[in-house]
Amino acid sequence: MKKHHPYNREMVYVHLNDRDQYVLSYGIEFFEFARSLSDSLNHLLLLKHQYEDGEFNRHTLFEYVPEDSVEKLVVENVHAFGDFCWIDFEELEALNVLTGQEIAELLYLGHIKHHLKLPFYNQLGNRFAYLAHEDGWFNKTYYRNFNDFFRMLGIVIAGKLGELKPEKTLLGIRKKKSYPSVSKEILKSLTPALKEGAVFSLKNMQQNRNRLEIPIWIIGDFSNMDDMYDEFKEASGNACDGKLVFDKKLKEWSLQAL
Repeated sequence: MKKHHPYNREMVYVHLNDRDQYVLSYGIEFFEFARSLSDSLNHLLLLKHQYEDGEFNRHTLFEYVPEDSVEKLVVENVHAFGDFCWIDFEELEALNVLTGQEIAELLYLGHIKHHLKLPFYNQLGNRFAYLAHEDGWFNKTYYRNFNDFFRMLGIVIAGKLGELKPEKTLLGIRKKKSYPSVSKEILKSLTPALKEGAVFSLKNMQQNRNRLEIPIWIIGDFSNMDDMYDEFKEASGNACDGKLVFDKKLKEWSLQAL
């Protein structure tokens, strides 16, 4: 997975596979994911990582991060780990009842970044399986419930916007502006585009006093993010397929037709 493009935090690519319950993405990092869904994350079982403060489970021979230590992992530079793969779980005791077959499936999942069977385990009660290479560059995340995905995406887009467009105070100090998250309903209505593969480009955003527009391009299904980036660069020379629009007075998001 050699990359020749620099990583661009000002765009988000999403390809949603509803049959196999995963999303391929570029531009969404672990800290953004974890903070958007902090109320849904429990303990994390580390399948591939370079984290040095995990705890060891003797039954599976995997390391894990207890729920109360997840924030410590969130502030690590996991992008530098190379591969960073984990699955969440509810109870520590659940690790000790995983079968040899299930441990083999988890090893395969972390190694190949694809499932032998859908990676949702009743005894773990997991909501996610998070498989990243150079976190943010290539992420494949399985969702037990896609509502979690749409909620996370709406929060991440608003968060990126706040970072990119800080306000200046009277003293000229830049401070982050906070935007309301894009509603799940608006993003769910984009499902047909996301199933094809689409880019939200904050770099190509336009705004005036009243509104702000984030263009969306449908570019297709990619697992190689260099190819995705090349396709996006070409597509972004043409008119976009739709826009997320933020009304500054009403402080509301809407969708301009795709």
